[in-house]
Formats: sequence, structure tokens, C-alpha cells
Amino acid sequence: MTATVSRSGVGVVGRLSTLDRFLPVWIVAAMALGLAAGRLVPGLGAALDSVQIAGISLPIAVGLLAMMYPVLAKVRYDRLDAVTRDRRLLVSSLLLNWVLGPALMFTLAWVFLPDLPAYRTGLIIVGLARCIAMVIIWNDLAGGDREAAAVLVALNSIFQVLAFAGLGWFYLFALPGWLGLDTAALDVSTWAIARSVLVFLGIPLIAGYLTRRLGERVKGRDWYETRLLPRVGPIALYGLLFTIVILFVLQGYEITSRPLDVARIALPLLAYFAIMWAGSFALGKTVGLSYERTTTLAFTAAGNNFELAIAVAIATFGATSGQALAGVVGPLIEVPVLVGLVYAALAARRWFVTPSAPVRAAEVTGTRTTP
Repeated sequence: MTATVSRSGVGVVGRLSTLDRFLPVWIVAAMALGLAAGRLVPGLGAALDSVQIAGISLPIAVGLLAMMYPVLAKVRYDRLDAVTRDRRLLVSSLLLNWVLGPALMFTLAWVFLPDLPAYRTGLIIVGLARCIAMVIIWNDLAGGDREAAAVLVALNSIFQVLAFAGLGWFYLFALPGWLGLDTAALDVSTWAIARSVLVFLGIPLIAGYLTRRLGERVKGRDWYETRLLPRVGPIALYGLLFTIVILFVLQGYEITSRPLDVARIALPLLAYFAIMWAGSFALGKTVGLSYERTTTLAFTAAGNNFELAIAVAIATFGATSGQALAGVVGPLIEVPVLVGLVYAALAARRWFVTPSAPVRAAEVTGTRTTP
């Protein structure tokens, strides 16, 4: 079955499944449910927060693993070498994630929050934590390149372990000192960062890889991609919604009791997501990347690892600190904004496809079929 993409791109979003098409509704409902539960059920947030293993929230870990595993099970690992040879993609991603992204968040934090050092520090920490989790969902919904996303997420993970502490020192202490601004200290364990990466990326990556290898070996690729993947695929969105509910249960009181603070934190975050995503998308188009890889580049550059940022802020400054609140506000803003950008990416697909070029309907909806 084929479909032709028109000049206006009309119908691209319409071909999404019902679950995907109404994702903003489900996400808003999950946020509202989490906020309400956190406010109305005494002790629920504290009870959930106490369920930890080695300092990692078990409910959040379960949600993230459920969210990431199905997408990583869809990756065709035998095609990763084609991604690693694409220097335009890899170099662009490294520059956006580890040079421009942290610098942009540092600038926006100082511009918007010059009088609120705790929130400013929290946002800078968010800017240093590059995304390794939810970005896989946004990329998949927008029809990005799954194999490229797997490679870029792996690169972010490696650089996160190696560079996070050093960049924290640079942006919170060294650079502000050189500019005559207030400085802050960040005492973060490299092992704590590595542990976060191993749990939130390593476990679902290994599970997804083994599922594909064993599934294809026993039943073949056609059965694996046409029978098994459609069954496990929706688990990713259920995991996303569960994670959102848990996050907002844990921080519902802080968010609803300080609405003006939340609004001030939200402004630089909105600017950050818009600039990073639009700039990355334009860069991908300019250097000649395909729609799929341009989309992957944009979402991996715009997303942030809020789980790590929140954990670092809590460990360094305390659970009730302004730094921790800034990290918590992150997903409140990121989730609806990046859902909107999924739709923007799908609408912008027409820039990469000529009017007469046939495109499989399955590809338009972000699913994959065997070529």
C-alpha cells in the first residue's frame, strides 16, 4: 500500500493511530491525575519516593524501562554501521548536545533568572543532562531513524558519564567566575551518573537487542516485525504515561504551591526547546540529512535527561531545594512541547519529499516495514 504526500502535507498527522493522534490528551490527563493524586492523597508521594533501590526510584525506573524497551526492540541492529559512517549526523549531534546545548541553557538561565540563583543553577544542571530516555519515544512518534537514535543515545550516554561533572564545574563555577557572575559548586559522583545510564539505557538496550536476535532467529524477521512488534509497541506509550503520573505525584505539591516560580522557570525552558529543536532541524536540512535523520538529530538535541538532573539536584542541594524544583518543572514543560514538535516534524516532512514521490503509509505513521 502506498500513499502520495501532498505539497501541504495534509493527512500526515491524520494517518497516526488513534492512540498516537490523541497523545496530547492522554499526557494532559496523566499530568492532571498525577498532580491531583499528589495533592489529594496524603503521604502518597512520600510512599512512592521511599521505594528505591540504590538511590534509584523503582516506580520511575519501571516506567522508563517499559517506555524504552519496545522502541529499542524495534531497532535493526544490523544497520547501525550505516549510521556510524554518517559523519554529518554524528558531528552535528556532538556539537549540538555537548557544546551548543549547555551553552544555550547557561545563557537563558542567566537572562531569565538573574535574581533566582537556585532555579538558575537547576536549569543549568538540566542543560548538562542530555537525553537518553524519552527522546526515543518522540523520535519514534515523529518517524525518525530508530537506528540513528540508538547510536546518538549511546553517544550521549558515554559523554554523560565522561563529561557531566567537568561541564558542571565549568558552567557553575569557572565560567561565571571569569564573567564576574555568582558561582556555585556541584559535587556529583561519576558513578551516580554511570549508574543512571546503565539502568535507564543499558537494561532496555540489552533486552531489546536480545528480543530481536532471538525473535528473528526463531521465527524470522517478517514474523518479528509484523506480528510481535505491533503487540509490544503500545507498551512504550503506556510506560510514558505511567512515568508522567509518577513524576507528578512525587512533585505535585511543589508545582501547585508555587505557580509563579513554575512560570518563571518555564520561560527559559520554552525558549530552549524551541531554539534547540528548530535550529537542529534546520541544520539537518542544511547539511543534507534525510527527514528521518534530521528528525532524530532535532529530538536528541532538544531533549534532556530530567531523571538524572533531578537526581543530581536532590543529591547535591536537597529534595526541597529550588534546584530540584527547576528539574521537576522540566518534564512539565518538555512533555507537551515535544509532543507538539512531533506534529510539527510530521507536518514539515513535505520539505523532504517531492509531490510525486510515493511514500509507504506505514512510514508516514512512523512505523517500519521491510523494504
